[in-house]
Amino acid sequence: MFSAGSSTATSFAGMKKILIVNGHPDRESYNTQLQEAYKTGALQSGADVTEIHLGSLQFDPNLRYGYRKRMELEPDLLDAWEKIKAAQHIVWIFPVWWGSLPALTKGFFDRLFLPGLAFRYKENSMLIEKKLKGKTSRLICTMDTPIWFHNLYYQATGVRAVRSQILRFCGIKITGTTYIAPIKHLKPGGKEKGIQQVMALGQRLR
Repeated sequence: MFSAGSSTATSFAGMKKILIVNGHPDRESYNTQLQEAYKTGALQSGADVTEIHLGSLQFDPNLRYGYRKRMELEPDLLDAWEKIKAAQHIVWIFPVWWGSLPALTKGFFDRLFLPGLAFRYKENSMLIEKKLKGKTSRLICTMDTPIWFHNLYYQATGVRAVRSQILRFCGIKITGTTYIAPIKHLKPGGKEKGIQQVMALGQRLR
């Protein structure tokens, strides 16, 4: 029912600056309860916690010109980028829909994790400069698919893309992925168990 994914034994003792990014468009979703649970645990451990709820931001999620022409970043995206730069550990909370991210979350990555900001192409080279090195991230994902089926049959393609082709690509180290699933088949008290699990992650700053 619940899985911590590929957690590492990395200690975060002394780490204070935590950013929680909630990628669910609905502020009244279960993901918001998980956001609050992690925040509560992290604050209990003395962390400096900031939050971003993508459903509250005003921005165009479409990268309308690709990389041909730079779109001006809206104030909410500029503020979000400052929070990302300041954070030491970023917790991404989002539902897995159709095996991947909500459109709003993908749009946030498309608009903000740009060349020159999150990474930089090295001149005359296939190599890149990873501009977010030194940061760590955990993913907390909800879904209706059983975890074993998601990992074995679907190969966790959407989550793996976030981990490897977005976050690691930009230099962020992944400390683990926590799944809470299948949501619609949770037994009584199952959602509360998930909340307690996420609060414990916050208490350990992981």
